[in-house]
Amino acid sequence: MIVLDVIADGLLAAVAAIGFGAISNPPRRAFKYIAALAAIGHATRFALMTYSGMDIASASFCASLTIGLVALWFGRLSHCPLTVLYIPALLPMIPGMYAYRSFYALIQLMQCINNYALSETYMHQLIVNATVTFSVVFLLAIGATLVLFIFPSKAYAMTRRKNYPEPPAPSSK
Repeated sequence: MIVLDVIADGLLAAVAAIGFGAISNPPRRAFKYIAALAAIGHATRFALMTYSGMDIASASFCASLTIGLVALWFGRLSHCPLTVLYIPALLPMIPGMYAYRSFYALIQLMQCINNYALSETYMHQLIVNATVTFSVVFLLAIGATLVLFIFPSKAYAMTRRKNYPEPPAPSSK
């Protein structure tokens, strides 16, 4: 049952990532890699949150780091830039419900500004949900782009075919 839950979560994320990828018009060969990255990343986050009790922000960081590392391999196979592959794969992990609750609490706060008890409740909801939303989005971005900073030469070489020479090293003049 656990394995089926993780697989179902990954498949649903893959479908969403294909839709997000279609918006940015990547090469046709990239879609299978985008779907696989989304499935791997979302299933990783789901498993970490559900079965190890990790919080959503930390699990999202681990999942986005996984997406970034696997995208290195997929980038070489597909000859696509890493960002073409991992950005659509990350989008299904945006915490939409927390963002929605943040804006809902903000609207409710503005409507009952004169009632101190209700204002305090909505302010608390706004702060909590906005903090979770910001933290998850920030850590998703950091986890995926960290790979670009750790392996800059590999990230550049992804789009180069084998018969192209490597770019010359910058001179020290």
